Amino acid sequence: MAGGPSGKNRSWLNWRWQGVPFYLRSGKRMAKRVTEVAIQFKQPPLLLFESCALEQFSPNTLVLRIQPDEGISLSFEVKPPGPEICVSPLSLDFSYKAAFGESPPDAYETLLLDCIRGDSTLFIRHDWIELAWSLVTPILEAWEATRPTGFPNYRAGSWGPEEADTLMRKDGRQWRSP
Repeated sequence: MAGGPSGKNRSWLNWRWQGVPFYLRSGKRMAKRVTEVAIQFKQPPLLLFESCALEQFSPNTLVLRIQPDEGISLSFEVKPPGPEICVSPLSLDFSYKAAFGESPPDAYETLLLDCIRGDSTLFIRHDWIELAWSLVTPILEAWEATRPTGFPNYRAGSWGPEEADTLMRKDGRQWRSP
């Protein structure tokens, strides 16, 4: 792909994302069964409310909850009405279950119902599956041939290995607790 990730022309990069870190935490048997995407926005370079202590500001956060409590929440700082020149946190929250009285169907329920109805729009074609395996198989074979040493395992029921926390501390960050 010309100009793509392997090409020299990096015009495909969006300047807004330049220098923005992306962290992914995933595992089995962690402290809680949760799937979500949390976007923590950068602090603005200029504070409009200088009378507030910088420590009082919480970063604006957009959370897309995929499971088990499907919904969206947005947390941000607002200036309450009145003469005080300071901000306080506010959250907007949408919960699928609270809004509609029930949770949406499980992903497998949707797939099984579509299968019964003969609707294949959520299913991938066999050539896509073969392509995916052709990409993944060499990686799996390399991992099988070269076993990792010092792999950072973690205790079941925890939020992952200490090395993940160390990585975040090194960057001056911490994991978000869902």
